[in-house]
Amino acid sequence: MAAISTLGIHESVGEVFPPSVIRDALADAGPAVRIVGDDVDVDVDALVTFAYEEHFLDAGLEWIHSIQAGVDRFPFDALADRGIALTNSTGIHGDVVGETAVGMMLAFARRLHAHRSNQERGEWRKPAWDDAFPLRRESACVVGLGTLGTGIATRASALGMDVTGVKRTPTPVDGVDEVFPPEDLHAAVADARFVALAVPLTDDTEAMISTPELDAMREDAYLINVARGPVVDQAALVDALESGAVAGAGLDVFETEPLPADSPLWDREEVILTPHAAGFNDEYYDRVATIVRENLRRRRAGESLTNRVV
Repeated sequence: MAAISTLGIHESVGEVFPPSVIRDALADAGPAVRIVGDDVDVDVDALVTFAYEEHFLDAGLEWIHSIQAGVDRFPFDALADRGIALTNSTGIHGDVVGETAVGMMLAFARRLHAHRSNQERGEWRKPAWDDAFPLRRESACVVGLGTLGTGIATRASALGMDVTGVKRTPTPVDGVDEVFPPEDLHAAVADARFVALAVPLTDDTEAMISTPELDAMREDAYLINVARGPVVDQAALVDALESGAVAGAGLDVFETEPLPADSPLWDREEVILTPHAAGFNDEYYDRVATIVRENLRRRRAGESLTNRVV
C-alpha cells in the first residue's frame, strides 16, 4: 500500500463536528489535508466522511474512513470491486453511549423526564409515591456486548444493577452476571427491567425486536435503543407502548431519521427521544483523528489497516 498524498475531509462530517477541527487535528499527520464536497475526485487519495455518495466509487479513492461505527449505508461489494478500503470508527464511543443509555435508565427510574416536561408546562407536580424506584435493585439485559454494550453493562453494574447480556459467543464479560446466546433472547429479556440494544445492523439483527420479543418482556420494562433504528420493528413497538405490553422506551435511533413529525412516539410521556446523538461529545473529532492517524502510519509502513471493514 502506498502512502496517502492527499486526505480529504468530506463536508458531511459537519453533521457531527466542524470539518475544520479534524482537518487541523490531522494537519501534521503526513498528507496534505483539505475539506472537500462534490470536488472529492480532485487530487484526493483518501476520504474521511459521514455520508456516502455514489460518486465516491469513481473518484479514484484508495481508502474511505467512516466517522461512525455503523457502515450499513456503504456498498461493500462495489467498494471491494474497485479496490477501495473502508474503515470505521468502532471502539470510540463505549463510554459516552454507555452514559447515554444508563442516563435514560436513570431518567425513567427517577422520573427526570416527567419533571422536565412538567417544567416546560409550568406545572408543580410530584410523582405518585410508587412511580420512582432505585436502580440498585433493578436488572438490565444488554443485547450486544461489543464496545457499546460493554460500556452500558459496566456503568449499569457500577450503579448496583443486576446485568445480563446477549452475545453471539456467550463467553464471560466483566460486569455481566450471565451471558445468553442469541437463540435464547426471549429468556434473556424476560426478567429485565431494562433491555438495552447495542448490536450492529445486519441481516440477522434487522427487526430482531418485534412483537414476540416485546411480549416476552415484563410489562414494567423499558426498551433502550442506542444501536440502529431498524433493529426494532417500530410499528410493533408503538403497538406495545399503546397496549401497555411494555412501560416505555428510550430511543436514540429510528427506522426513519429525522423522526417524522407525525410519529406517535413524539407524544408519549414514557418515551425519551434523542436525535441519534448518543455518541456526540466534544472529543468526537479527536477520537476519529486518532484512528485515521494510525491508519495513515500503517499505510506508510505497509501494514494492515485497523478497523477495516472492506
